[in-house]
Amino acid sequence: MASGVNGGELHVRVVRRRLVQASDESLHPRVLAVSNLDLIPQTSQVSMFCIYPKPSTGGGFHDVVAAFAAGLPSLLNHFFPLAGRIVTNPCSGLPEIHCYNQGAELVVGEADVALSSLDYGTVGASVGKILLPYAGDVALSVQVVSFACGGFTVAWGTNHVVVDGCALSMLVSAWSELARSGELAAGAWPNHDRSVFRPRAPPSYSASLDEAFMPLDGKRQVNVLTSDESFVVRLYYIEAADIARLREAASRDGARATRVQALSAYLWKALAAMVGPRDARCRMGWWVDGRRRLTSTPELRAAMRNYVGNVTTYTLAEATVDEIQRKPLPAVASMARDAITAPAYDERFQELVDWVEEHKAEQRHVETATVGLGSPTVSVSAFSSFQLDTDFGFGVAAMAMPTAASTARLCSGFVQIIARPGGDGSLFASAFLWPSLAAALESDEQLGRIFKPVTAAYLGLRPESASSVKPEGMITSKI
Repeated sequence: MASGVNGGELHVRVVRRRLVQASDESLHPRVLAVSNLDLIPQTSQVSMFCIYPKPSTGGGFHDVVAAFAAGLPSLLNHFFPLAGRIVTNPCSGLPEIHCYNQGAELVVGEADVALSSLDYGTVGASVGKILLPYAGDVALSVQVVSFACGGFTVAWGTNHVVVDGCALSMLVSAWSELARSGELAAGAWPNHDRSVFRPRAPPSYSASLDEAFMPLDGKRQVNVLTSDESFVVRLYYIEAADIARLREAASRDGARATRVQALSAYLWKALAAMVGPRDARCRMGWWVDGRRRLTSTPELRAAMRNYVGNVTTYTLAEATVDEIQRKPLPAVASMARDAITAPAYDERFQELVDWVEEHKAEQRHVETATVGLGSPTVSVSAFSSFQLDTDFGFGVAAMAMPTAASTARLCSGFVQIIARPGGDGSLFASAFLWPSLAAALESDEQLGRIFKPVTAAYLGLRPESASSVKPEGMITSKI
């Protein structure tokens, strides 16, 4: 694999690839049926991509590889479905997970450039070029790549039908805890039981759900040239001090705006400024994690603790451009808060389960607002509330960023935020935006430029050359 880096080429060479099985022989092979909520995203590859500078303590890259080789079997004991394969049931045509301990992938690679040479502000020139392809049926591909500076990356590649963002974060954190301590605390054991999400008989849901989704049909999407040429993909950081100032500006009357509410208000106002006067309305959407919002019974609350699977729903708010421009930031933040908190989530998720039950034999559906038709929309997915532990014995990652592969020709804005590892209060934001909106965010001086392109300097990466440092242990290492 090769890509341009500062006028040169980034080569990621696969040194070794092997399968790692769970080590607990008491685990019984089984077929895990996915829940109806898992069928909303269907099968699409996702990952958590982590960048680590050269370890100051704990050894070199050969020690990193050895840690994964030694520790992954124990991790798979807890995440046994990830050692399986995603298979299409020939009768139903739906995906299911065959948990026969076929093995998760462990891929070791090396790159002949320093991490500091990558252009992190442009996702395609950095993160997108390091990720290695893996088969569509693989439930987990762990990819560890060394760089000439002594730093390395770890990509946790899996599939959206298996996990959502919270469960993916849980996987990475569980690995870090296991690698450091040798065991996973009982309170952190994952729950893989999908049976909690059962449809009612007969299924029942409001007509609004039929409007909220549409078939992912190429005839109802813009063509590929329009999609590719209309958007840019950026990677930003938002400093803790800027977040604090933005939250203060978005708060009023003792009601303090959350980070998501404040950033949503800021984005909504920026979107309205770009839209007007070409359209009268604009929209904001949010993917909401249901784990802390499903509270109807003690059993449901217990099941949601460490639940591995998809528990996410999409909520949308629309307003006139004039209203968003005219209202002060606290009022727009209140609109965001009301949209996020308004749904009765216990009933909302049950209706989702019922709606999928009646539509799961059809082709894949997608949230209607994200297709790109109608008034312009920016959607937010917030990983900032998920606890993410990236230190598995070699220091905290400089950056952790969720990634997703999509073949849909969607023409709506998308911003994904995640806390910077280490807990300093700052955020990273991966953004899929219209060029005009990206330019406005990057040049806005009113609040001191909230969104700033990620640089190697910000990540604390050392600018060492390929000739000065060689990856350790790559030629003879066995995993």
